[in-house]
Amino acid sequence: MGIDVHSATSGITVITVDYPPVNAIPSAGWFELADTVRAAGRDPNNRVVVLRAENRGFNAGVDIKEMQRDPGHQALIDANHGCYEAFSAVYECRVPVLAAVHGFCLGGGIGLVGNADVIVAADDATFGLPEVDRGALGAATHLSRLVPQHLMRALFYTGGTVTAQQLHHFGSVYQVVPRAELDAAALELAKNIAAKDARVIRAAKRALNGIDVQDVHRSYRFEQGFTFELNLAGVADEVRARFDDDLAARRAATTQE
Repeated sequence: MGIDVHSATSGITVITVDYPPVNAIPSAGWFELADTVRAAGRDPNNRVVVLRAENRGFNAGVDIKEMQRDPGHQALIDANHGCYEAFSAVYECRVPVLAAVHGFCLGGGIGLVGNADVIVAADDATFGLPEVDRGALGAATHLSRLVPQHLMRALFYTGGTVTAQQLHHFGSVYQVVPRAELDAAALELAKNIAAKDARVIRAAKRALNGIDVQDVHRSYRFEQGFTFELNLAGVADEVRARFDDDLAARRAATTQE
């Protein structure tokens, strides 16, 4: 359990997130992921990183239970700093990062794939930010890299999701494949990139980041400030409590049926 890394073939490093059952990553895990991605980018023999996951979905965001166990705000601060580092590591990785997404990709998962260079998704993949239901904000920066502006706002306000097929239509997902073929499809595309001259690929990554129209670091940090504000004001606790009550009520109703 945790972050696994291995070399799939020459020039390709595969990083796997494995936090059962839903890949809700604890604070330490986000920092470990950031360090692992950065190390893969520093390796002179590496030309591309494939970021994938085990379990029921690609990513369920931060470990909310970790924060709820903390009577203060340190767990929140650690989680936010960890997410910032992981998202930054993907964006700044010296080689392209290819995200292979299956199942749900929520919260922090959007930060990872939104900052990735290429996305390949299984046909069961869905993407969304349920932050407003948790009394938090964040990663609208990264969702806006996946969908048009007004759709991003609608999804953010409602906590709704979009499918891999919809993102493929917008061009943000490169390829949609059956779940059983996801890893093979991601590796095939990674091999195509890895076959290029490493010096050119690394220069291309720097060039593309240099012409980006949005400063993803600054805008995400700006969003995080409102999350801290909502928590300090006690609003986040109230919203999470209502969400937990509603969830418990829905589960009870389902059990009775």
